[in-house]
Amino acid sequence: MDIKQIQELIKFVSRSGVNEVAIEQENFKITIKTNQAPVYVNAALPAAAAPQPVAPAAPTVAVETKAPSAPEAEDTSKYTTIKSPMIGTFYRSSSPDKPSFANVGDEVGIGKVICIIEAMKLFNEIESEVSGRIVKVLVDNASPVEYDQPLFLVEPI
Repeated sequence: MDIKQIQELIKFVSRSGVNEVAIEQENFKITIKTNQAPVYVNAALPAAAAPQPVAPAAPTVAVETKAPSAPEAEDTSKYTTIKSPMIGTFYRSSSPDKPSFANVGDEVGIGKVICIIEAMKLFNEIESEVSGRIVKVLVDNASPVEYDQPLFLVEPI
């Protein structure tokens, strides 16, 4: 990798909002870090493909708790899942002092804004693609979300 490619990579990293990029080749290794808020991307490169800048995946911790004498897990197959259409930060309201777009028990219709996902400093209103009653909010406010991650469970009406 020559200096011009490195400079282009640095420009790409600063524009893309990625927090860290690491590239390793046979006789070369480079890591570029920025002081921006991290953006998590999960990506798999084919073996024959040239290395592309990719941020490391967010570490995940699975914690399983089971309530004593709890009956079988709730059957969620009768509910429709609203999933995240993008990677970003999930917000339930437009600002901290505003009410949530959608709460448990609220009825939503197709096209109703149910949350906001911030991606690369842009706030994207996410609209419901189903009609029904919100049964469960699956993501905490101001939490990072991945593409296709379940956000809400909706009971169709």
